[in-house]
Amino acid sequence: MPELELRHLRAVCAIAEEGSLTKAAIRLGLTQPAMSAQLRTVERIVGGQLFDRTPGGSVATDLGKQVVGTARLVLDEVEQLVSLAKEKTRDGTPGPLIVGGVPTLFFGHFVEELRRTIPCSEIRTEIAPGGSDLLELLVNGQVHLGLIDRFEGMERRELRGLEIRRLIAEPQFVALPDWDPLGEQDEVDLAQLADRDWVAPPDELVGNRLQIFSVCAEAGFTPRLTHHVNEASSARSLVAKGAVSFALPQSRSGDGIIIKSLRGAPLVVDLMLATRREGPAAGRAHDVFACAARAYHAVLPRNPGYAKWWAENPQAHPEIDAALILAGDR
Repeated sequence: MPELELRHLRAVCAIAEEGSLTKAAIRLGLTQPAMSAQLRTVERIVGGQLFDRTPGGSVATDLGKQVVGTARLVLDEVEQLVSLAKEKTRDGTPGPLIVGGVPTLFFGHFVEELRRTIPCSEIRTEIAPGGSDLLELLVNGQVHLGLIDRFEGMERRELRGLEIRRLIAEPQFVALPDWDPLGEQDEVDLAQLADRDWVAPPDELVGNRLQIFSVCAEAGFTPRLTHHVNEASSARSLVAKGAVSFALPQSRSGDGIIIKSLRGAPLVVDLMLATRREGPAAGRAHDVFACAARAYHAVLPRNPGYAKWWAENPQAHPEIDAALILAGDR
């Protein structure tokens, strides 16, 4: 008879957290048949069905809830065991600090701030295409801390071993071709973009897809997602030729595009800072947050329009302001 392995426990936890066997398989880098086989193995061992398939996805049975809860405890204990063992073998010498992030425009500044603040032998980095992928790396201990944009379904994910704090609720700006008449306005009303072709990342990398469609619906239209691009220079090239896209507020105008704020900041994305409770940054979450605050503030001048918005909306960034004051930077 087969025995339970850690991979089996990770599989049932992933299915419970994703609410879908298919999504769980993608998250763990498995094929759907391989994921199904792992689930069947666990069900044979424990002697019962762990999930019911419903129109809304995979829902844990009573037995499934018990198994998932115990699996999380076991995985957490194993993770702590490995971490402690690694610490014992380091001879008191700081090891490498592995820093993850979703694509941002201040990541390099963040790494430099960390290098000056957190004792470590070196800093390595991992950029993930989206918050869901990065959270997986954090929970599994593959990175020690990371910048995550909040994604739909994040509240259902297992966050064991992490300390998470919001850095900022970041307004999304819009990128327009520099010859567009809307570029002459101080702000753009989202409804004015109803008839445009939009550039967006592939669907699986858009963590706030429902939020985007919701704010556009409130503005009276459904966005026409014509171009799916996951590379900044190609996206900027398409915008320069007539498309539009949401943009990080620190983005620079130039090379045929102009970056403008949206009236009323209808689309806001929470940017979170997650720090593992063990490893090189253990117990230093406040210092890490101060590093992120300084790094974020340092890139405001990239876009004078965002610097102006920042000054006019102090209620949008109290966490960063407080961190800068405590660090003596303001």
